[in-house]
This record gives sequence, structure tokens and C-alpha cells, in this order.
Amino acid sequence: MCGISGFAAGDGNGGYLSSAQVQRQRLLRMAQCLGRRGPDDSGIYLREGVGFAHTRLSIIDLSGGNQPMVRESGGYVYTICYNGELYNTAQLRQSLMAKGWKFQTTSDTEVILVGYMQYGAQIAEHLNGIFAFAIADEREKALYLFRDRAGIKPLFYAQTKDELIFASEPKGLFAAGIKPQIDLEGLNEIFSIGPAKTPGHGVFHGVKELEPGHWLRYSPEGMMVHPYWQLQSIPHTESWEQTVEHTRFLLIDAIQRQMVSDVPICTFLSGGVDSSLVSAVCADQLRKQGERLTTFSFDFVDNARYFQANDFQPSQDRPYVEQMVQYIGSDHHYLECGNEDMVRALYQAVDAKDLPGMADVDASMLYFCSVVKQYNKVVLTGETADEIFGGYPWFHKPEFLRDDAFPWSPNLEPRRLLLRDEWVQALGMEEYVRRRYEESVAQTPYLPGETGEQRRRREISWLNLRWFMQTLLDRMDRTSMYSGLEARVPFADHRIIEYLWNVPWEMKAKDGVVKRLLREAGRGLVPDEILFRRKSPYPKTYDPTYEKMLARQLSQLMEQGDAPVLRFIDREKTKQFLSAPSDYGKPWFGQLMAGPQLIAYYLQLNYWMEKYQVEIL
Repeated sequence: MCGISGFAAGDGNGGYLSSAQVQRQRLLRMAQCLGRRGPDDSGIYLREGVGFAHTRLSIIDLSGGNQPMVRESGGYVYTICYNGELYNTAQLRQSLMAKGWKFQTTSDTEVILVGYMQYGAQIAEHLNGIFAFAIADEREKALYLFRDRAGIKPLFYAQTKDELIFASEPKGLFAAGIKPQIDLEGLNEIFSIGPAKTPGHGVFHGVKELEPGHWLRYSPEGMMVHPYWQLQSIPHTESWEQTVEHTRFLLIDAIQRQMVSDVPICTFLSGGVDSSLVSAVCADQLRKQGERLTTFSFDFVDNARYFQANDFQPSQDRPYVEQMVQYIGSDHHYLECGNEDMVRALYQAVDAKDLPGMADVDASMLYFCSVVKQYNKVVLTGETADEIFGGYPWFHKPEFLRDDAFPWSPNLEPRRLLLRDEWVQALGMEEYVRRRYEESVAQTPYLPGETGEQRRRREISWLNLRWFMQTLLDRMDRTSMYSGLEARVPFADHRIIEYLWNVPWEMKAKDGVVKRLLREAGRGLVPDEILFRRKSPYPKTYDPTYEKMLARQLSQLMEQGDAPVLRFIDREKTKQFLSAPSDYGKPWFGQLMAGPQLIAYYLQLNYWMEKYQVEIL
């Protein structure tokens, strides 16, 4: 896993070599600011019309996979700058060798580059993996950018008058000269949509994110963006028994494929069905090799004392984790995050994401990843199963099915709660969110003849894959890569997404049991007590001391005359909010972000504006 960045000239020439020292320094700055994504190695590449910078986290072919990587064919040079892991490397290499290609390394990077030289942009359709990569094609005088189907690896870009600049994270664009500015649309992304963001929107003015399943071509002919993968709705013809068997095969195959690594792997184990299935398959495979799986679970100091069960978080994880550890025989580590650790990580999470995010949800994950990295470089997680198998309350509760809105954020009132009246009016929050929602729903690939509740569940599934899943994948990538930890998400294998997209809800939640299909597919892999445990999401702290620490920091900001966030929040509204007891059971985003997280979000916002010196347009 790595950090990639670079630029290409619009005329295919650019004259970069005539100012080589300046351009190399520019590339070095881009690589340096992405160094946390790849602490093991770095490299830059400069030609007349293109420059690449790469920072490497060594996972596959530790000695031979250095980048940027260059190959020549037919008198033309092809160069790749790649972030990701390919899970069908062996099969694709064999196919290319059968066509006469020879390889100098065992790295997946070279397989992708040679694959491009064989198939052109259609190489993306041959890949099973997580990736964001750039290829400079000297023959076409073109730069290509590619992103994996599920959007697991990030890739941002900005087009200026003379060139296209790209990077794994927005900070790489800023190192190349793009200014961190935000306009009214971007402010709506922060206040009305955030911590989600509109697909393809980079929040910063002029910054875009290449959407999942797309490639981009930039050349003297101009720029074009092309979808190489799209979900299609087709009738599901398999029986219940066949569907369970098919799901089980895809799940086990995806997990086993994603175990490929030249360094030891580990898993996150929460005691829920998703992470338990991933851990069980990994433990079984390693046991056959005479090895033992390392697992990690997360909680907060004194959380057992302060925990408050609610409809969104009905139980704690520890008893189920203990049961799974005994069942699979893993080398388990119970990790806990304290209040001070989390407050500190709250701001580091902004450093990692370049934006305010899911507040302490991001912060705690970032902290835990920093600890896990002390043991392992690669971790497999149970992320995205709920989006794909329908695990969230909004898939099955009537009130969510009736509500014509983003189900994870149905009420904008908490978002207006602290804002100055003039900003509430200027943003037009309701109109902005409605427009984004309707744009997305209109893109839903319905099955002909779908009506009523069936049609609505299709829409909710689409919105989850396009929006909510992207927010969680973004969180996972940024919080893990900040510590140089590679996180893999087997449930987001595109074959699983494609297949489950067309499985009827009556099978996904057979007999009214949430995620029944996944549970049945996991029979025998984990104990039934784990398989049929009621969903409890990623933990959050219920310690009132944490909220008091946040409230104190926000109160201190309000005493400052120059705190950037004061441009947006109303002092009196904020004082009243801080003096009222928080509601932990009614989130304003997803299942976890309630009162304390609203305070934390504004603290992140203030830090973000200060650090990045964000200019409001």
C-alpha cells in the first residue's frame, strides 16, 4: 500500500525537463506529505510531459516492487505509479505470459503495467483488488488514472489551465500548488452532507475525486472520465439453498485471496458476525500452514462502567470477542483508548483525512491502527458487510422505508442547531441535500417492474453503496494509512457486491432475520451465538468525562476572538447546547454520531480551517 501523486501537461509536452530542478522539488514535496502512506521507500519520475511521486509500504515483493516502475515496448515508454493490492496477480501473470510477456519481478505492480501494455485502459476490467494508479503512456502522450470498483483506495485530482494534478490525498495537491479554498458548495458538503460527501466531490474548490469503477484519460485531446464498471439489475434465479452456497463460496474465496502477503497478516475482531467470519477463515487457513492468527479488538477505558444500551448499540462486544478467541485460538490483543488519547487523535484524524470526519469514530480508529501497526502491516476487517447484506436499521424499519431522504441523516435540524442564522439561510441546506439526494436516487439501476417497498429497498441499497459505504471506506483507508497499516475489506470484493445487489430482500433477510443470508452462509465457521448475535456497531465511548473535555475546548474557542469556527457558529446557541444533557441514542449521522460527536465535529472543523488556512470564496 502506498501514496501516489503527480502531474501531467495538457499539451503532452510541458517543458518539465527545462525546469527539472523545480519540478523534482515539487514532486519531492508531494511525496513527503504522503509519506505516512508509505514509510518504507519513495521514488520520483520526471519526463518532459509527466511527473510521478511514490511512497511505498512494502507488502508484496519487498525487494523488487519499487516505484515508479518503467517498461518499454515498441520504442515507447510506459510508467506506473500504483497504490493497492491485486488479488488475482498469479492468474493475470499467467495469462500475460501465455501472450508472450516476460516479467522481471514478482510484484503486482508490474503485472498491472504489463497488463495495460496488452489491454490498454481495459486492464481495469481484468483486475480483482483494491487500487488507485496512474499510467503515463508515451505512445498516446496521455495520463490515465484508475480507481477500484468499490472505491477502497482514494484518488483526488485537480485540473488547471496547463496540467492535471493527482494525489492519493488532497494534501498532495496542495503540495503541488493547488490552494485549499472552499466555496458555498463545499461549505454545504461540510455542514449539510458531512462527514459524507457527494460522489466525485473533493469538497475543496476545484478538487474532484475519481469515482469508484472509473478511469480518467488526460491528453492533448482533452480530459475524459469513463465508467468501466457499473451495477446492473438482473433477475435472481437461484434457489435459497443455491444462494446460500454461492454466497459462502464468494465470501471464503474473497477472504482467502486477500490473505496474500509477504508479511504476516492480522484481523480486527469485534465479536460481531462480520469480523468473526473473516477471522475464522483466516485462522483456519493459517492453522493449515502451522501458523496462528493475531487478532485485535477495540474498546474504551471504563466503557463497561458508563455503557448505555440503546436501539443502535444494544450490547457490548467483550463477551463475544472472548468466545471467538477461544473458538479460533487466535493470539488476541484487547486494545483500549483513553479520553486523552482520543482527544489528541481527534485532530490527527483531520491531518489524515484533510477534512473534518466522523469525529471520535475516526479518532479512535486512528489510535487503534497506530497500535496495531506495532504488530502487523496488514489487517483484514469486516467493513462494508452491512451495506451489502442490509444490516442497518434503515433497511428494514418502516419509518426509514417511508422517509424520502438519506436514511443515515434524515433530519437536518441537528446540523442547524449551532449555526448562525445568516449561514443557515445562505447555505440553503434543505435544498442542497434534496438536490444531491434526488440526483443519486435517479441513478438507481432498478429491476424492471419493481414497485413500492421493493423499489425503495433498491434505492436504499444504492444510496448505501454510493454514499455511506464510501464514508466508511474513506475512514478505514485514511486512519489506517496514517500509521502505514494496510487495511483490506473482503466483503467489498466486487463479485460479492455484484451478486448481492440482485439477491432479493426476502433472501437477504429471510423470515425477518437481519442478514440471514450471511448468517446461513457462515454456518459452521463460527458459533451460532455469534452468527445470530444482534448487530452492535463499532463502539464509542460513553464516558461523560470525554464530553466534558470536548465542551471545555469548544467553550475556550468561543472565548477567542479569532477562532475560524466562530465565523459559522452562534455563541448563544452553542452555550445553550453545551449546558444541556446530550442524547446518546439519536444520532445525526449514521448510528454513532450524537451530541458529543457534534461538539467534536466543530472542533475538527476549527482545527481544519486553521491548519489548512482554508480560504472561503
